Amino acid sequence: MAETKAPPQASTPASPQVPDVKLPDPVEMSRAMTRIAEQSQRLVSEFLARQASDGAGPKSPDPMGVGHAFLEMTTRMMADPAKLMQAQMSLWQDYLTLWQRTTQRFFGQETQPVIAPAKDDRRFKDAAWDENTLFDFIKQSYLLSARWMQSTVNQVEGLDDHTAKKVDFYTRQFVDAMAPSNFVMTNPEVLRATIESGGENLVKGLEHLLKDLERGKGELRISMTDYDAFQLGKNIAVTPGKVVFQTSLMQLIQYTPTTPDVNKRPLMIVPPWINKFYILDLREKNSFIKWAVDQGHTVFVLSWVNPDETLAAKGFEDYMVEGPLAALDAIEKATGEKDVNAIGYCLGGTLLASTLAYMAAKKDDRIKSATFFTTMLDFTEAGELSVFIDEEQLTFIEGQMAEQGYLDGSKMATTFNMLRANDLIWSFVVNNYLLGKDPFPFDLLYWNGDSTRMPAAMHSFYLRNMYQKNQLAQPGAVTLKGVPIDLGKIKVPSLFLSAREDHIAPWKSTYSGAQLFSGPVKFVLGASGHIAGVVNPPAANKYCYWTSDKLAKTPDEWLEKATQTPGSWWPEWNKWVGQFANGKVPARQPGDGALPVLEDAPGSYVKVKNE
Repeated sequence: MAETKAPPQASTPASPQVPDVKLPDPVEMSRAMTRIAEQSQRLVSEFLARQASDGAGPKSPDPMGVGHAFLEMTTRMMADPAKLMQAQMSLWQDYLTLWQRTTQRFFGQETQPVIAPAKDDRRFKDAAWDENTLFDFIKQSYLLSARWMQSTVNQVEGLDDHTAKKVDFYTRQFVDAMAPSNFVMTNPEVLRATIESGGENLVKGLEHLLKDLERGKGELRISMTDYDAFQLGKNIAVTPGKVVFQTSLMQLIQYTPTTPDVNKRPLMIVPPWINKFYILDLREKNSFIKWAVDQGHTVFVLSWVNPDETLAAKGFEDYMVEGPLAALDAIEKATGEKDVNAIGYCLGGTLLASTLAYMAAKKDDRIKSATFFTTMLDFTEAGELSVFIDEEQLTFIEGQMAEQGYLDGSKMATTFNMLRANDLIWSFVVNNYLLGKDPFPFDLLYWNGDSTRMPAAMHSFYLRNMYQKNQLAQPGAVTLKGVPIDLGKIKVPSLFLSAREDHIAPWKSTYSGAQLFSGPVKFVLGASGHIAGVVNPPAANKYCYWTSDKLAKTPDEWLEKATQTPGSWWPEWNKWVGQFANGKVPARQPGDGALPVLEDAPGSYVKVKNE
C-alpha cells in the first residue's frame, strides 16, 4: 500500500450524509437481516460438517515463521523507547491535524486533506470517500495509520535483511487487510448497496464465500472471474495447431502456418510450468504465439503436464531431458531442421539457460539464439518472493510435498496473489462478498486461476538451489545429469526481455543474470509488469520499452544510456531474431514430417485442472 502527500488544493465542503441513498422500510430491512442470519447459519453449518468429515485443519500454528520475525522486531523496537515515543508523537500530531480539519469541514469550511491515497489506489474511487466528511475522515485516518505503521517497522535497526523484509511484507499484508474499504460499515459503496437492496448483496456475498471455501476444500479460493465462461480450445488458447510429440512431462505443439513461406529455423518456446503456457495465447488479438506464427515462424511450444503424485520423483534435470532436449529431437523429426531459435519465459527461461549450459558442456550447438522473458538466473536480489525462502518455510513446504508428492497449485497462486493483495485479493473480497456481485469474465484472470502442481523433487531442488543458495549463478555449483552447470560457457546470442515494474522477476536481478553469459547479449526493458510487460501486442499501442547497444556495468547505468521507444517490444524482438532465421522455406504443416499428429492444440495436458 502506498500513499502520497496530498496536493495543495482545498477539499470541498461535504454533507455528513451518505449521498444518493434511500432508506427502506425498517420492517423490510429487519426481514432481510433475518434472512441473512438464517442462510449464513445453514451454510456455515453445512461447511463445518464437511470439514469435520474431511479432518481438515492446519498442522502448524506458524509455518511461515511470521511470529518469530515480529517478536524479533518488537524486541529491537523496545530497545530504543525514545525513538518509539517520537514515532508515536508524530502520529499523534498528524491525528490532531486531521481532527482539526475534519471539525472545520463539519462547519462548512474548506480545508486541505492531511493525506491522500496514491493515484492508482482504486479502493477509494467512490465519490463518498471525498465528498462525505465522515468517510473522508475514516479514509485519512486509515492512511495515516498505515503510513505510520509501515514507516515505524521499516526504521527498526538491528534486524537481518531477511527478517526485515518479512516484517515489512507481512505488515503490508495486515495494513491492506485492515483497509476500511474491506468492511461493510466503513465502505460507503457497500453501505449504499446494502440499504438499496435490502441486504440482498450480503446474502449473495455469503453464498459466494461458502462456494469458494467449498471449491478450495476448506481453503478460501477467491473466484476472480467466471470460470464457466471459458473453455480451452474454444474461446481461449485457440491458435490452430497440433500436438506432435509428448513425454511424461510435456506435450509439444506445432502451430499451423499462416504465411506461404516461413523462416527455415523453427522457434521453440519453453514456458514456465508454475502456470500454463496459454498466457502466450489468450485471445487472437493478444496472442504472442499467433503473432509469431503470422511473422513467419514455425512455432513449437512445450505444454507442461499438471503433475500428480506419480511424478513426485521428477527433478529439475528431468524437466530438462524430457522438456527442451526431447523437444529439440522431436522438432528435427517434424521439420528436418536440426537447429532452432528458442524462447524461455520466467522459470522456463531458467530451465532454458540451464539447458544451454548443459549443451555447451556437451558441445551441442542446436540452439542458435535464445530469448529470455522476465527470467532470473542470479537470485541474489530475488524480490518479494524471497520473503518465502528460509529454512523454516522450506522445511514446512517439503513436509507438505512429502505427504502429497507435489505442491498444490493453489499454494503458489496464493503466494503470487499476496504480492499484489489489494488488486488480487481484497478487490475481489469487496466485489464478491460485500457487494454480492458475480466476478466478471476475464481471460487473464481465468489463466491466473488455472494453476498447476509442482513435483516434490523438482520444486525442492529449484527453491533450494536457485532461491535459497543462488547456486545457478556460481560456476559448477549445480550439476544436471552429471554435468556441472556453468552459465559463463553460454556463447549463444541472447536477448533478455524484462519488465520495469516486475514484482516476481525484478528487472535489475534479470540484468545481473544477463551479465553471466560470455556470448553477445541484448537487453530490452519493457514497461509494466511480469505479465502485461510481456503480453503487449503492437496493435494495442501501449506502454514503451528501452534498448541500448550494449550492456553497462550496472542496470542503472544501462537505463541512463538506453533509448526509449513507444509501443510494443515485439517488433524489436522479431527484428533481432530475424538475424538467425537462416532463410525461408515453404510453410510446414503439422504432421507433414516424421511425427504424426496426436491431437489438436492446445492438447490434453493443459486441460488437467488442479482440483
